[in-house]
Amino acid sequence: MELAYIPSPSSGVLYLGPVPLRGYAFCIIIGVFVAVWLGNKRWIARGGRAGTVADIAVWAVPFGLVGGRLYHVVTDYQLYFSEGRDWVDAFKIWEGGLGIWGAIALGALGAWIGCRRRGIPLPAYADAIAPGIALAQAIGRWGNWFNQELYGRETDLPWAVEITSSADGRMPGTYHPTFLYESLWCVGVALLVIWADRRFELGHGRAFALYVAGYCAGRFWIEYMRVDEAHHILGLRLNNWTALLVFLLAVLYIVLSARKRPGREAVVEPGAGDGEGPAADAKKTDGDATGKDAPAEEATTGDAPDTEDSGKPGKPDEPGRPDKPGKPDEPEASAEQEGAAEQEGAEEPEQSKDGAGSAKKG
Repeated sequence: MELAYIPSPSSGVLYLGPVPLRGYAFCIIIGVFVAVWLGNKRWIARGGRAGTVADIAVWAVPFGLVGGRLYHVVTDYQLYFSEGRDWVDAFKIWEGGLGIWGAIALGALGAWIGCRRRGIPLPAYADAIAPGIALAQAIGRWGNWFNQELYGRETDLPWAVEITSSADGRMPGTYHPTFLYESLWCVGVALLVIWADRRFELGHGRAFALYVAGYCAGRFWIEYMRVDEAHHILGLRLNNWTALLVFLLAVLYIVLSARKRPGREAVVEPGAGDGEGPAADAKKTDGDATGKDAPAEEATTGDAPDTEDSGKPGKPDEPGRPDKPGKPDEPEASAEQEGAAEQEGAEEPEQSKDGAGSAKKG
């Protein structure tokens, strides 16, 4: 008697009116958003522009989906092209079936195209996005839970997953939740890459290679537990051999890359921070706020008219009272002097006239 288990949903599809909402597709979409969000934060921290990760993901994600589906269809062709099967089902990606190996391979091709268009080195972009890809896989694996697929051997453990569907040769019962094991493993790989990247300053694609090696190590033992139909070579499932081969290649890349190009890239995106874009705008704004452009403002302020000291040497005159050419301004008489002059003129009008007449004669 099972005391506890993880129940499976009775259906992986919810209908919003006539529109089907598939749990598998939602998990994939949420995973992509998380990968782009985390990758963008890491890219900015490395000196890149905000939004670059999303722009390149526009190329990488469609290529990755096509590559993942192609790998699944090619390696499990009997599900679509054997007798009694409908080959049209090979295009029904929403029903599940994405091979991570094909998704990474063809997704890398799409990322390379996007990086080349921007003059960005692909290894630097791969390092920034690596932990996000691991988290995207962790979320995407729950799509298998919605579809009641990719489970392991029978077990009565408290965390066993209950399978209720009998479609496609399934046998109802409780099994090892390999989708859950892989999901938790991917979270651990993401944390490992983030820690190692900070501790050792991984660059030139080594953070991505560490993600690949870490994922393959977990995929090997998880794949060994699965009981779904698969091709076998020398007693091991095909994906076991793939995980082993890719693991060795990733480790070899880390060793050779560290010897040939140690350290991390000094510049990951040409022009970021000193030419244009958000980093440059922020730098320009900081310069304005700290008064780096003050000399221009002081020059403008220095041209302003001084209404109190108009006419004095070294200062401009008042507006509307230009000097006569070649003749300096005479100092203005004060109000007391003007009043005294008027009073004196009133007391001696004749003397003034005489003085004026004398002046005319002289």
